[in-house]
Amino acid sequence: MDVIQAIILALIQGLTEFLPISSSAHLVLPAQLLGWPDQGLAFDVAVHIGTLIAVVLYFRDDLWSVIKGMLEGLFGGKQSFEGYLGWYIILGTIPAVLFGLAISLMDVENQLRSIFIIACTTLIFGILLGWADHAGTLQRRLTEITWKQALLIGIAQALAIIPGTSRSGVTITAGLMLGFTRNAAARFSFLLSIPVIFAAGLLKTKDLILATEPVAWDMIVVGVVVAGVSAYICIHLFLSMIARMGMMPFVIYRIILSAALFFVYFTSI
Repeated sequence: MDVIQAIILALIQGLTEFLPISSSAHLVLPAQLLGWPDQGLAFDVAVHIGTLIAVVLYFRDDLWSVIKGMLEGLFGGKQSFEGYLGWYIILGTIPAVLFGLAISLMDVENQLRSIFIIACTTLIFGILLGWADHAGTLQRRLTEITWKQALLIGIAQALAIIPGTSRSGVTITAGLMLGFTRNAAARFSFLLSIPVIFAAGLLKTKDLILATEPVAWDMIVVGVVVAGVSAYICIHLFLSMIARMGMMPFVIYRIILSAALFFVYFTSI
C-alpha cells in the first residue's frame, strides 16, 4: 500500500465511521474495483485510533461532565443527568460486546463480509433510516432518555457487527424510531461509539502484537492523522447540518451505493 492509497483509505474510514452510510461498504469498493491490497492489521489499528481520538476530542466537554457526574453519583450521593448518561452508555455497549463475542466464537465473520451481504444491508438499513426519519416524532431531547431506550439503541448497535449496516446509521435509526430529535439521536450515537471503537482498537492491537508482519510506521502516522482529522470535521458538519436537511440525502446515497455493490457482485460471478 502506497501513501496515496493510505490517505484515501484513511479518509474513507474517517468520513464513513460517523456518517450513516457504512464504512464496510466503502472500504470494499477500492479493493474490488481498483485491485488494491488489503490495508493490513497495523493500518486498521491506526484508523481506529484516529477516529477514537476525533470523537473523544469533539465530545471532550460532554465526556468530562459524564465522568464527573458518575463519580459524584457513586461517591458523593449527587445524582445528575450526566451521571445517568454515563451508565446508559455502558448499558448500551453491552449488547455489542456480547454479539461481537458470539460472532467471534462462531467464526463466521469472513462469511458476513461478502459483497452481496454488504449490498443487502446497505440497502435495507438505508431504507429503514429513511422511514425512521419520516415517521419519527423527532421531539425527545437527549436529557429525556431512559435506560430502556439506551438499551434498545445498544441492541441496534450490536447489529452493526454485520458489515454494511453502519454503526452510526443503525443507532441513529433506533433513536429516531424512539422519537428523539435528529441531533439527540446522533449525539447519543457518537457517545455510544466511544467504548465500542476503543474495544475494537484494543482487540486489533492485541492481534497486531501477536502478528509477525512488519509494521510500516509511516503508514500508521498517515492513517491516524488523516482518519482523525477527517472524522472530527465530519462529526462537526454532520451535527450542524442534520436538523435542516434530515437523513434523506444519506438514504439516497445508500441506495445508489447498494446498486453499485450489487453491480460489482453480479458482474464478478
